Amino acid sequence: MPTAYKRVKTAAKLLPFDLARPAIRFCALQRPSGALVYQPADGSNLSVEQFDRLKAELESGYSGAGTAGRPMLLEGGLDWKAMALTPKDMDFMEARHGAARDIALAFGVPPMLLGIPGDLTYANYAEANRAFYRLTVLPLIQRMTGAIGAWLGGHLGDAEVKLGIDLDAVEGLSAEREALWARVSAADFLGRDEKRQAVGYGRDD
Repeated sequence: MPTAYKRVKTAAKLLPFDLARPAIRFCALQRPSGALVYQPADGSNLSVEQFDRLKAELESGYSGAGTAGRPMLLEGGLDWKAMALTPKDMDFMEARHGAARDIALAFGVPPMLLGIPGDLTYANYAEANRAFYRLTVLPLIQRMTGAIGAWLGGHLGDAEVKLGIDLDAVEGLSAEREALWARVSAADFLGRDEKRQAVGYGRDD
């Protein structure tokens, strides 16, 4: 199974959760869930027909994001008992951030770059951006250029075509490039041509 398909499949499982939760929370007006309790005065139980009818009415009239928070019309003997934790105890926003964080990681994007809090993998934005280029963007480009080169070679009489990446032109790697130049410049034991080769240039003929 291709890697790209696996990432999309993983993110697809989380996307409905991320999109539906705000709608449900808004429509429900932060009301906790609960259960209907049948407490008649004579202590009897619901008949099978009454139970099935009540269950069908609940599923059709009070299920889903569109009906969340709708007031219930109860008959005699029925009482609503809250069971779930209150919204203060359950951090809904953190749950949404968690889903968004998992989606971002499925595509190799550091959550910090998308403004999702709670990710402590990288110390700052610059490190996260550099890791995004190194671990996600560049490998993807290398696979694409390899496939394009092979396709071009097949159309040019099986010639070997190689497409490269000018890493010096990648803005996200500028900090690495500056650090490399500083180290090479400070290396007094290297000659001029050796320094040029160390930073990716040929000999100065």
